[in-house]
Amino acid sequence: MTQITLSPRQSEILAAARRDGAASISALAASLGVSLETVRRDIRPLVEDGHLVKTHGTVHLPEHGREAPFDRRMRENAAEKRRIARHVAARIADGDSIMMDTGTTTSILARELSARRELTIVTNSSDVARTLATVNGNKVFMAGGELHGDNGAAFGRTAIDFVARFRVRHAIISIGAIDARMGPMDYLLEEAEFARTVLSCGASRIVATDHTKFERTALVKVCDFDGFDLLVTDRPPPVEIAEAIAAAGARWEVAEG
Repeated sequence: MTQITLSPRQSEILAAARRDGAASISALAASLGVSLETVRRDIRPLVEDGHLVKTHGTVHLPEHGREAPFDRRMRENAAEKRRIARHVAARIADGDSIMMDTGTTTSILARELSARRELTIVTNSSDVARTLATVNGNKVFMAGGELHGDNGAAFGRTAIDFVARFRVRHAIISIGAIDARMGPMDYLLEEAEFARTVLSCGASRIVATDHTKFERTALVKVCDFDGFDLLVTDRPPPVEIAEAIAAAGARWEVAEG
């Protein structure tokens, strides 16, 4: 693989491929706000230089560098994610109402909540729904819409309109990146839009993410720093991010071991 100088769009295309394992060319065009032909021109040198593989209208990383599917991503930074999940779970009592988006940290949080009783859960994640449904008197409301094959979550206008009807005590999201200037971000438009809607539905708005997301920039902004109340993470955030959180009137907490 040779080294080429990437344009901003090419960097975003690679980020999307790493995020989901594969990305359709039509979805990339829509999320980037450009034509299919423009995306194809951006992709061509990436394929020629071995950064991407193109098959049947999609692109993905070469097998030696391709991001693992959702189940393997669950094992990445697993100890840190479990600490974060336990810290968030300690805030949730029997009988609480919770809304969660899809993500490895929120899936681990669902497992940490397995001992709680009579929860009401609203989610677009089939993994969260399966974990918490039909046990301990819980009620689970699962958003409908187009399912993503990798993480088994529903996205799109149908899913957003469904969850927007609810008001819950705790709204909890995970994110792909957090930038000191832009705030919480994600790599796909539909995931960012859904996460933004989740936060708007909670009395307590929580972002749960491990330290590897700090000082990253993704494709789509989820919200400003005043769009959440609490960031739960495994290490103190960098100074600029911590200052931005404080200036917005939000807080951050480190999950201890």
